[in-house]
This record gives sequence, C-alpha cells and structure tokens, in this order.
Amino acid sequence: MVSEGLRTRITKAVAELGYVPDPSARALASRRSNVIGVLIPSVTNNVFTDVLSGLYDTVAGTPYNVQLGNTRYIASVEEDLIRIFLSQRPAGLIVAGIDQSPASRALLEQADCPIVQIMDVSNDPVDMLVGFSHRDAARAASEHLFAQGYRAPAFIGARMDPRSERRLAGFSDAIKAADPNGKLRKLTTQEPSSVHLGGELFDRLLTLEPDTDAIFCNNDDLALGAQFAAQRRGLQIGKDIGICGFNDLEVMSAAYPSITSVRTFRREMGELAARRILARTNDEDAGDPIVDLKWLLCARDSTDRS
Repeated sequence: MVSEGLRTRITKAVAELGYVPDPSARALASRRSNVIGVLIPSVTNNVFTDVLSGLYDTVAGTPYNVQLGNTRYIASVEEDLIRIFLSQRPAGLIVAGIDQSPASRALLEQADCPIVQIMDVSNDPVDMLVGFSHRDAARAASEHLFAQGYRAPAFIGARMDPRSERRLAGFSDAIKAADPNGKLRKLTTQEPSSVHLGGELFDRLLTLEPDTDAIFCNNDDLALGAQFAAQRRGLQIGKDIGICGFNDLEVMSAAYPSITSVRTFRREMGELAARRILARTNDEDAGDPIVDLKWLLCARDSTDRS
C-alpha cells in the first residue's frame, strides 16, 4: 500500500528500533490475531508429533503462526487453555478430541473463529472435524486376530483416555461377534504408556489369563513392549502369541518380527485441519465439515500363523 522507497525506510527504522508489533493491538484492529491455536494432550507422544508436522508444513508461508497448548489429558487444563486462546482472538482453534467438558464445549461453540476438532469422528462437531473411528478401527483389528485363527485374544491398554476406551469398545464388539458368551480378557491402567509398561502388562496379563493366545494393544509402544516380553519367555511371535498395535509408527515395520498395527493418517489430519482454518479465514469454501480419514490395517509377521 506504500511506495517501495517508503517501504525501505520503514523496514530500516523497524530494524534500528527493534520494533515488535503488539499482537493485542493488531487483534483489536482486525478483530482477529494471526495465531492458530492448537490444543493437544501431549507434546511427547509421537502420534501428535506427526499431526503437528502436517499442520506446521501447511501453515508455513502464510501470515499465520501456530501456538501450542498442552492439556495433559486434564479437562480443567483444557478449559483454561481454551479461555486463554480465545482471549487472544485467534484466527482459529484446532482441538484434539471430541470429549470436551460441558464448559469447554460451550466456550468453543461461542467462539468467534473457526474450530476444528481432530483425532476422532462425531455426528455433532462443534464446527468442523477431521478424524476417524477408533471403535471401528479396533474392531477391524480384533476381527483380524480371529480370522488368523486366534481364539483367546486379550486387550492391554494404558492412559485410558476416551479414545482408548473406544478402542477397548471395538475390541469388545469383536469378542461378542465371535462368541456372544466369549470372555473379555483385558488389563488396563491409567499409567502413561511406554514400551517398558507394555512388557509389564503382558507379563501380568498372562499370569491372570494364561490361555491368552493374542494381544491387541491400544498403542504401538505397548505392542513393542509386549513383543519383547513374549520373546523373553521364549514364545514364537505369530504362532504362539499374536500381537497387534495401534497407530502404525515406523518401528512397527522395522521390528523383528514386524508387528501388525492399525495405520492412522495423522499427518494428513494436521494438514486438513490447517487447510480448513486457512480456507475459512480467507472466506473460502472449507469443504465438508466432517472428514473421516478411515484407517488401514497393516498385517505383518506378529499375527501370521502360517
């Protein structure tokens, strides 16, 4: 909006003065800041690392910046962070999950900016949603175990947040479909997930349910730990014990034997969520408000009984 000569003088003055624009003043002038807020429950979980990678790459080169908030799986922390973000008049908010508290849900519904919920599906999103059905994916993985000839599968899970509970529900669905009177073998904990914990849960489960012939784990860390524990017992992976993970991190195909897992399209989730925010901020068509990315069952050696 100004001549090139004036632009050069302004740029020089900015550099000499060390001037930094006041985002609060800018937000008041434009009604919105250039911040896209992102609320995730963990900054160390590889699952969310992939989501953020897709999000950052999509926002790169635009006028917008990404600001993270870590809810740590605590509903009250999520509510506080939503209030903080909304006070900054963000360009948009991306929120992991569909299980917000009533107070958080009300805040999001009243927000004067685009909202995208990710990591799950629902017929009643706050605004827009990009995710997949954890229950359906877990059921498909569990049905794969029965199709491979396993007859006494069990579920192990850690950090049983609502998404993990839906995976357990999908496992239960498959058990009931295979045998209405079938036993639901499971061992869960609220402890944070880790490879080491996966081994501990595997050993405890086999003590409680010694006839278990397959394990469906609610994430890949647990599956890798379970495989290590099975190998320490001298069990032949695939034949003596089947193991299936969830998310399909790179280590699943690199492990020996390779481990069956449910691939989830996490990077694409971040990309699509960011694109929808950007489209709405530019008054463009953001596409369908609900996007179901589905999943892909990656069958490998750990469930091969041949």
